[in-house]
Amino acid sequence: MLRIAADGTARRRPDSLAVEEPLELRIDGRPLSVTMRTPGHDVELAHGFLLTEGVIGAASDLATARYCDSVDAEGRNTYNVLDVGLAQGVEPPDVSLERNFYTTSSCGVCGKASLDAVRLKSRFAPSGDPVAWEVLRTLPGRLREAQKVFAATGGLHAAGLFEADGTPIVVREDVGRHNAVDKVLGHALLGGRVPAAGTVLQVSGRASFELVQKAVMAGVPVLAAVSAPSSLAVELADEAGLTLIGFLREGAGNVYTHPERVSI
Repeated sequence: MLRIAADGTARRRPDSLAVEEPLELRIDGRPLSVTMRTPGHDVELAHGFLLTEGVIGAASDLATARYCDSVDAEGRNTYNVLDVGLAQGVEPPDVSLERNFYTTSSCGVCGKASLDAVRLKSRFAPSGDPVAWEVLRTLPGRLREAQKVFAATGGLHAAGLFEADGTPIVVREDVGRHNAVDKVLGHALLGGRVPAAGTVLQVSGRASFELVQKAVMAGVPVLAAVSAPSSLAVELADEAGLTLIGFLREGAGNVYTHPERVSI
């Protein structure tokens, strides 16, 4: 690329870019959703997505996960189609809960058939002891330190699940903020950490309605974002019993809902 400096000088140099490719998710061979994501941790992404859509509640609800039917011009597998099989007795998702077939990397909820469809009832109630503010204020920095790909590209969102004492459980990056959260929650589900009682979900961007919904569906008690929440996100967090923190940066932040879970 051509780099033009502030003084007008220009020179060509290589650059690193965040990878963005489509992932088609199928359930028992039936197409369910296509999202633009950063390849990697796709099985976690599928588990997290299906957990937060209310399709599954435990890792054992999925029997199989395999890549299929996706080849390039040379016949090589692109790993862009993932087919998961539901365990016996697990109900397939209702058609009304399906996303429109394509969603962008920046928007998860906008592909929904209706707003009512995303007000899903969680199987898990948020729970956990109060978290010290001295811990919470350090989480954006800890998340940033773990963003290895962001450091090289500057083009990825991140989400991290932390213990109440600030110990990181898992951090994931993706071009889509909702994908990063799905990967984190999928990792937690596969590791037996759902419901995620006593944890904090820290995200690198804003707190949208869908990110709040995902946290609630996994039983996360605290969601913290470095940027602003939306009005609908605050409304849902308040209804669901989730502590929602926004503008958490440089040691300060706003606690919008359930401040009793924050120890000052």
